[in-house]
Amino acid sequence: MSIASVLSFNTKDEVKLIDARGPRFGALLTTLVLTAFLVTEFLPLLYWQLAVFALGAFVFATPYSFIYKRIVKPRLSGDVPTEDVRPPQFAQLVGLIFALSATIAYLLGGEGIGFVVAGFALAAAFLNAAFNFCLGCEVYLLIARAKAAVSSRQSREDSYNLPSL
Repeated sequence: MSIASVLSFNTKDEVKLIDARGPRFGALLTTLVLTAFLVTEFLPLLYWQLAVFALGAFVFATPYSFIYKRIVKPRLSGDVPTEDVRPPQFAQLVGLIFALSATIAYLLGGEGIGFVVAGFALAAAFLNAAFNFCLGCEVYLLIARAKAAVSSRQSREDSYNLPSL
């Protein structure tokens, strides 16, 4: 699945399912890395997380997913909850944008702005890790619903009478 298919927000494509616990584990590791970065402001930690987000957005295979599949998942039991791969992949793209923005800000001397932007990425990762609420996934679903509602209108006048999302 490519990032272009994720950004098309097409709901008619065949769905690739993943273990829903994997992205949450990745969010936990992201929370730890970004917390360590914000405490120490050690830039290689931010570079590391930037690379992880890039791999997650474009390849959807990260070091965190490797750790989850090889070490954590074999030790879990019970039913495997699944979810569509597209919302978490979109969330990785959003994380990439935030990490890239923070990196650029730090490199240009805007440590304060970079700190705040990295803090936003940390907050989103913490929401997923602690409460299983993926902010980027929810944004993806809102965009997909809005796109489906707009594309289903019959005439120009229907755009004023969109159903509630």
